[in-house]
Amino acid sequence: MWARLSLIFGALLLLLSGGGLVGGNLLLNHYSDQIVHEGGLGEAAAEGATIDGPINLLLVGIDERVNNEAMGARSDSIILAHVPATHDAIYLMSIPRDTRVRIPASKVSKYNGGTDKINAAFQFGYQNGGGRDNGLKLLAETVSGLAGGILFNGAAIVNFDGFSGLVKALGGVHMCVDEETTSIHVGWNQKTGQEGVPYNFNADGIPTSLKPNMKAQVYKVGCRDFAAWEALDYVRQRDKLANNDGDYGRQRHQQQFIKAMAKKATSAGVVSNPIKVNEVLSSVGKAVSFYNNNVSLADWIFTLKGIDPDRMITLRTNNGRFNSETINGQSFESLDQTALDLLKAFKDDSVETFVSGHPEMITNDASTPASSPSGN
Repeated sequence: MWARLSLIFGALLLLLSGGGLVGGNLLLNHYSDQIVHEGGLGEAAAEGATIDGPINLLLVGIDERVNNEAMGARSDSIILAHVPATHDAIYLMSIPRDTRVRIPASKVSKYNGGTDKINAAFQFGYQNGGGRDNGLKLLAETVSGLAGGILFNGAAIVNFDGFSGLVKALGGVHMCVDEETTSIHVGWNQKTGQEGVPYNFNADGIPTSLKPNMKAQVYKVGCRDFAAWEALDYVRQRDKLANNDGDYGRQRHQQQFIKAMAKKATSAGVVSNPIKVNEVLSSVGKAVSFYNNNVSLADWIFTLKGIDPDRMITLRTNNGRFNSETINGQSFESLDQTALDLLKAFKDDSVETFVSGHPEMITNDASTPASSPSGN
């Protein structure tokens, strides 16, 4: 099955643009009930219903099999967002989905705890009727353990089906491709012109050979406007990236896309158009579940509405390079010391100081091609 898009944007969109939207209060009241959820953070929840100081958010993209609970749901994208106490920037850091971690037990889902890839934590909490809330709770507690006890002021879950409508509502985005990217999902038959999946896949879901007469969609290096379908397809790719950087390349493109979407959402053409605003927020409600940790959505918006999308700073985990290990025949990723130190900076509200000493961790906005990573 196709890998689902693993991006978090809707919550940030609402928080960044809500204060300036046409008829903001009316729209907020109308859509709040669709978006806001209680719970979901368990022992990883920050104490006190306040976001006056530094803020940490857990942002989760899930691969959820609709109407098929037996298939469960895994968190294919895990992003930590940190807002310093000055509330003038947002730092984004991705956790590789194959990171080896200790996952706590969950009585609700009858999971006994163990060591696994971090993207399994959501599934272990979701299973046996635990659902989204318990899946998020177990993932939040797992990330907290990995990050030295970090606590979260809020969290958001997004699914692909709803998110695609959000992208269409905004009318696409402007992005710069930093490495030639071949789509394994979209292509065309060169004889008939019919669109279709261009590659054959093995049992593990890895693309092998092109199908007869098929030509895959290719995204060349450079900057341009992306239609909604192009943008969504581009940020899903990890198997055929020119630099062979796999999930790290996809993480970088996802973060780039979040920033591009935030810029588009806060542009004059959107926030000054009541019809467009309604379309966007309606799509957010279908795509995003925001866990507010007992802080009203109005307070969230008031606190963060002044952050410029240009101050969304995306960071490279492991400096964008594979840090793999094989244990009992299974491949895992592990966080290097710099990534662990960055997590500590998230917890201690010292990210700006840390990043200033490690400027190489800041993701290029793709105005120039990325350097090739080491590893496989």
